[in-house]
Amino acid sequence: MRALAIAATGMSAQQHNIEVIAHNIANINTTGFKRSRAEFTDLLYQTDRLQGVSNRGRDATIPQGAQFGLGVRAAAVRSLQQQGAMAQTGNSYDLSLNGRGWFQILGTDSETLYTRAGSFSTNATGQLVTVDGYQLSPTITVPDNALAVTVSQTGLVSAVVAGQPQPQQIGQLTIATFANDAGLEALGGNLFRQTFASGQPIVGVPGDPGFGVVNQGYLESSNVDPVKELVSLIAAQRAFELNSKVIQAADEMAGTVSKGVR
Repeated sequence: MRALAIAATGMSAQQHNIEVIAHNIANINTTGFKRSRAEFTDLLYQTDRLQGVSNRGRDATIPQGAQFGLGVRAAAVRSLQQQGAMAQTGNSYDLSLNGRGWFQILGTDSETLYTRAGSFSTNATGQLVTVDGYQLSPTITVPDNALAVTVSQTGLVSAVVAGQPQPQQIGQLTIATFANDAGLEALGGNLFRQTFASGQPIVGVPGDPGFGVVNQGYLESSNVDPVKELVSLIAAQRAFELNSKVIQAADEMAGTVSKGVR
């Protein structure tokens, strides 16, 4: 009975849906996190009667055929890149991007990775690094005798050094954009890697056309809406239960047939 297999694909699809929702809720307080959405597509169709063909060789054609769908499958998990809210921290090394763009990070083997989480700090040599110790690119080194560090909206980094009345420029931040941000490969730890689907990075200065601006002393919050996730969770749970009801009904019908045969 096809209904058993069809309903089973529905239960599997809703299980994937709930897993995506659970991941969103788990990262509701993760800096720079972008929520995801499970997307589905119907499976192949079994054709019992083809539409548009002649009816037994006569002139009249069949207006509507008979096609039976075989269920559903998970097609993609789309990352939704809407801007998250800005949370003020007061930490001069916390940076957020308002608008398009990604901070560039030097990963292992000097591979360039990308992140929206701008919670930076300095390492033992004064370089700005992520919470996992990866260096910001281009490298920004804060002098040991720096009294204050300021970052403009255009990414210009300046430091007030002891004994000097005027701040001195110590670096210029650049950010990257992609034609398809959703095509980036998530690596965990708020890091992403470019792929063929994302396209090549376009590097520019914050504030340029098509690039966001830098806000010092702020962090971008997760764009997860707990109310929407709860509604999605309830809908997925109900859909899972409905598919299980279909399996139960199909099983009872098959039992009735088998009893009739005996």
